[in-house]
This record gives sequence, structure tokens and C-alpha cells, in this order.
Amino acid sequence: MTQTPNRTLAAALAVLVYASVIGFTDNYVRLIARDAGLWQFHATRTAMALVILIVVALIFGMRLRPRRFSAVLARSAIHGTAMVIYFGALAFLPVAQVAAGLFTAPIFVLLIQRFLYGQQISGWQALAVGVGFGGVVIVLGPEVTKGASLAALLPVLAGVLYAMGNIATRQWCEDETAETLLAGFFGMLGVFGLIGMAVLSLHPVTVAEGPAQFLFRGPEWPTQSFLWWTFVQAAGSLLGVGLMIKAYQMAEAAKVSVFEYVILPASAFWTWAIWGETLVWYSWIGMALIVAAGVMIARPPRV
Repeated sequence: MTQTPNRTLAAALAVLVYASVIGFTDNYVRLIARDAGLWQFHATRTAMALVILIVVALIFGMRLRPRRFSAVLARSAIHGTAMVIYFGALAFLPVAQVAAGLFTAPIFVLLIQRFLYGQQISGWQALAVGVGFGGVVIVLGPEVTKGASLAALLPVLAGVLYAMGNIATRQWCEDETAETLLAGFFGMLGVFGLIGMAVLSLHPVTVAEGPAQFLFRGPEWPTQSFLWWTFVQAAGSLLGVGLMIKAYQMAEAAKVSVFEYVILPASAFWTWAIWGETLVWYSWIGMALIVAAGVMIARPPRV
């Protein structure tokens, strides 16, 4: 099929809209955290997202049933765990800082492919890993070097799992449709949410007021604010992921993966625009190094 000259530009615009939407909606997780817990959020968001997805699938004749159920289940569990950690970290850290940890995924993709699949890493790629690791340490800030802060390490753990899920997408789910993987992803998050709600209902945990309450809060009667912002999250996630899928269909994956880093400044912009909060100067340096590492991995020098 002949590609049009504007495919790369269109992909870049799709990613820009994706980053703007996700950067905006993720900033409101702090409002959701005031009214409900992480597990109720995931269960409710999944219910809303799947209703929207099923309606869209019926209208456009999309296939949601997986061809290989076990492969989709395993991938969904890995990606779902990454997102549970990601959203849990949002209660403690700025969106841009959490996103920076998640976007270490290309670095861990290289390392996992090297040590699990035996693929060689070039000197250029090894340099990229070093640059990216340095950026992560800078973005996470003094918390990581001083006190082994779990909250500061959570985004990187999410990045590791996100990398594993991306590899699983290529290795296990090559024949699945994007909407099938999307349904599996949201479905797994919903299962995690229901399990968390059940456990905390049977064994309530009392914690002091603060971000930790988001993680250990059991189910409660939902407020209008919670339902509204959770719906915004559900619709925004579906739109954002859909645009990302479209972007990867319109241009080369190496180019799109570089565009995807625009979510870092987009998240920082929305944090400033909505809450008036800014990142410290060294966080910008760290994010620049992470972006540079991603560019180096995606576009190695020609030999």
C-alpha cells in the first residue's frame, strides 16, 4: 500500500493529542484520590471504559475476542500491574516525574532482550542505557539517593513491567487486534480493582491522612466528583491509546516511539496550568537525558 507524504506528520499530531489528553486527565487523579481508593478507581474506570469500547466495537464491527486467550491474559496481567503501580505513584509524585519513570521502558526493553532473549546490545545502545539511567536518578531526585523512598522507585518499577508488556505484545500477541489488547488491558485492571476492594472490605487497613490512604482505602459510596473524573479518565484513556495505536499504523515504530516522549513536557505543562506547580530545574535535565536515551535507542547511528 502506498504511503502518503503526510503519514509521519499525521502520526506526530496523533501522538501530540494523545500526550495532551493523558497529561491532562492524569493530573486529576489527585482529585479522585480524595474521594475513593485506587482499587475502586480501577474497577469503576474499567466498567466505564468497557461499556464505551463495546459500544464502539458494535458500531464499527471490531473484534474483541482474543485468538490466543492465554497470551492476551498474560500480557494484560503484566501491563495491568504496571498501570496499577503507575496510578498508585500519582498519589505521591507529580505526573511528569511518574511519566519519566514509566518512559524508562525502552531502556529495560533492551536489557530484557539481551539477558532473556540473547540479543546483542551495541556500544551505542549501551551508552543510551547509561544516559537514560542517569536521567532517571536525576528525575527521581534526592529521595532515591538519601532514603530508599518506595514512592520514588515505583515509577521505575512500572517502567520495567511496561517494558515486559511491550515485549509480550510483539512476542505473544502479534496476531491480536489492537481493540482486543485494549479490552484485555482494561479488563485486567478491573479484576485487580475488584480483588483490592474485596481484600480491603474483609481486612480494612487504617492509615494516616495522606497519599498512602489512596492505596489502602476500601470501597465507599461514590461521590459525583469521583464518578465524573473517573469517567474523564476512562474516556481519555480510550482516546489516548486509540490515537497511539493509529500513530503506530501511520508511521515507522522507531519514529513514533520518539514522538511519544512529548508526554513528559505535556504532563509538566498541565501540572503547571492546573495546579500552578513546577518541576525543579534538575528534573528537566533528567527528563532531557531520558528523552535523549530514547532517541539514541530508536535512531542508532548508521555504520
